[in-house]
Order: sequence, then structure tokens, then C-alpha cells
Amino acid sequence: MKSAANTRLPLRIVRQQARYLAIAGGVYAVFWAATGQAPTLSVTLIYSFLLGNFTTLALEQISIPGVTRESSWYWPLNVVLLLAVTAIAVTLATLVVFLVSGTPGGFQQFLSTGWKFPAVANLIFGMSFFIHQVTRWRLEDRNRQLERTLELRTAERELDAEELKQAREIQQGLLPKDLPQLSEFEIAGAWEPACLVGGDYYDVIKLGKDKLAICIADVVGKGISAALLMANVQAAVRAFATEAATPSYVCSRINSVLCANIATGKFVTLFYGVLDASSRILQYTNAGHLRPILIGDDGNVKHLENGGALLGVFPDWKYEDSTVELDEGDLLMAFTDGITEAMDAEGEEFGEERLIQVARNTGEQSMEDLKTQLLGSVQEFCNFRMRDDATLILIAASRVGSEQRKPALISFQNEATELARSKTVIDFSTTRDCRAYTPVATLASISCSTLLPAEIAHL
Repeated sequence: MKSAANTRLPLRIVRQQARYLAIAGGVYAVFWAATGQAPTLSVTLIYSFLLGNFTTLALEQISIPGVTRESSWYWPLNVVLLLAVTAIAVTLATLVVFLVSGTPGGFQQFLSTGWKFPAVANLIFGMSFFIHQVTRWRLEDRNRQLERTLELRTAERELDAEELKQAREIQQGLLPKDLPQLSEFEIAGAWEPACLVGGDYYDVIKLGKDKLAICIADVVGKGISAALLMANVQAAVRAFATEAATPSYVCSRINSVLCANIATGKFVTLFYGVLDASSRILQYTNAGHLRPILIGDDGNVKHLENGGALLGVFPDWKYEDSTVELDEGDLLMAFTDGITEAMDAEGEEFGEERLIQVARNTGEQSMEDLKTQLLGSVQEFCNFRMRDDATLILIAASRVGSEQRKPALISFQNEATELARSKTVIDFSTTRDCRAYTPVATLASISCSTLLPAEIAHL
């Protein structure tokens, strides 16, 4: 630090002397232009250097006690100080000029005839010096304020980033770590949020020896708000998904919860199905979600047609069940719009056709490899600039003889059975814990394992 200061001081002095030399040149030119006669160069240089150095040193070193730059007395008192410094500086400079020039007569007479212009010039210089100093001080204060503001905002961003990182870890904890499998099927899933956290959700839930619940959902928006709503959806799905519940019933119950608690303008799309390995039948309900694509072993493509309303919009909507049989070699793909709506630099979307083409051209790959290839193709297509959360579930049917299949569809026997079932299901619309949350705490507390375990235990 000392070496840097010692280096800056000589440079500052050199710059000051260059400034005084420029002032001398300006005064010399003004005299010549105004009178047609140039003053003596040595006299001009003596006045310029002596007045400049003495005035600058005095004004920098002398401070008026108790007077700050914000005080109303600052300018009046400093003008008085400048007048005093100017009187001394002009007297000393004139004395040097008198001695150097050898002018005949006495010094007092010489001073009385030659003080006016140096004094006026020095007052102008001194006022310019004050204005420069005040402007510099204000800029320095502003810079310090900006630095403090920047430090605070940087600290806030670091805190936000840390909270988002924790929220992502919590949200990843809400997603299945190891997907349960059925001996007759291979299932894989992928989740890629556009931000650190996102509003997409998928789940595979073991319902029994031969049954799995398959779920994929997309919350409107992205980021923290979508992640919070996603946590509520995940908790509701986990609560209502049981071996006895039809997909339409699960969607109806989740819809009731969301309609009672969701914010205006928010909604959720969801595809929920129950896969029975013994019969190879997927019973499903689609609540406004993109239609899953079924690619047969022969290469034929069809969509799972079942149209239901968005969740959280129409509280009285009646959802319906549909079924599809997954034959040997079939591949079912359920996905969110972040997959098909990913855009390249020209604004073209990835689309379902490309998704189908990639899936068809993969050969005999495992579902994990196919998942990685599909997601990688989407990311390469949009140059790894995902505009929306992307989620994908793949279900491949292996080859099992028809004699091993057994019909097994979920259905409530009668209204009394359904009413009894509804009494055992948690009514989240009356659960306070599902309605109050903070960005990180909610994602942790909303998970099904900690949300009213006593009520969930008997489902």
C-alpha cells in the first residue's frame, strides 16, 4: 500500500505542474490576443507555478474546524479562506518576480501596480479548485454508496442462490429416486427444470405386487412459485393414490384440493394411470395434459385419447377412466411441453414428430439409455437453452405370453363403497399445513412422508 501511494504522489505532482504550465500558456495567449503585446514569459511562468502550487497546497492542508461539506457555512468560510490565501500567494509571487526582474523602484510600488490580474486569476483558480474538490468528493461518496449497494445485492443474490440450491435439493427429494419396476415392464423417468427449481412433476408409486401408479404433471409457470404448487400436487397424489382408487377418482380429489387452495390464474395438467402387470392394461385419466404417445412394436403410433379439464379450474368436473393394453414391444411416452416445445435458434419447435423419430431409431436400448438419448436430443436441438421445464416417463412392455395375463381393472363397486373410500382419504382443502409455505420450508414439509402421517397410514 505504501509503495503504491509513494508511486502515485510523484505522478500527481507532475500532472499538477503540467496543468500550471498549460495555465501559463493560456494567460500568455490571452494577453497577446487582448493587448497585442505578449507579457514576459518568465514572469508568466513564475506567477503560474508559484500561485498554483502555493494555493493548492494551502487549500488541501488547511481545513476549517467544525465545518463539513454539507454545512451551509462551507462555501462562505472557504471563500474567506481563499481570499486570505490569495493575498499571501500574490504577495509572495510578486516579490519573487520583483527580485528576478530587477524592476527599479520599491517593492510596495511594484505590488500596488501588479497585484490585480494575478489576484483575479488566482481567485478563479481557487474557486475552480473548490468546485473540483467538491465534485470529486461527491463522486467518491456516490461510488462508495454504489459499492455498498452492490455488496448488499451480491450478498442477497448469494443467499437467494443458496436457498434456491436447497429448494432444488428438496424438490429432487420429492421425486422418486429409484423407480419401482414390474417384471413385465421397464420404466424410466427424467426431470430437467428450466431454472434451479421447476413446476414439472413425475412419480411412479408401488400400489401392489403387480400394480404401479404412473403420474406426470405440469404446473403453469416455472421457478419458485411453480415448485411450491408442484409440492402440493405431489403430496396430494401420494395421499390419494391407492390400489383401490381409480385414476378418475384420484384426479377428482386432487382437483377439489387445488380448486380450494390454488391462486387465481394458476392451474395444473396431470396424467395419472394405474398399470397392471398381470393384465398388461393401463387404466388412466388425463386432466388437460399432453396426450401420451404409444409406439407399437410394429412402429405404428397412436395417442392415448382421454380429454379432461385442467386441475384447479373447474371444481365440479367429472373425470373419466380409459384403458389401453400394452402389447409386447410397445413403448409408451408421457412428457411435458418442455420436451416438444423446445425451440432452436430459428424458433422452430422440437415437436412430437422428432420425439417419435428419435424413439423409433434407438433400436434395442434400455429405457435408461433411451431416456438419456431423448433428453439429450431435445437439449442439443435448443442448444441447451431450455425455455420450460422438461419431464419424461417411458414405459416399455416386455414379451410375456397371453396365458400369463389376467384381467384386473380398478372400479368402485357401488356408491356406498365410494363414499366409504372418500372418508378414508385426506381432505387437503381443510389441512392448514398445505396452505402456508415459504420457498424452502414448504418443499420440505409438504412431502407425503411428513404430511399428517396418522391420516395417511391407514390409506
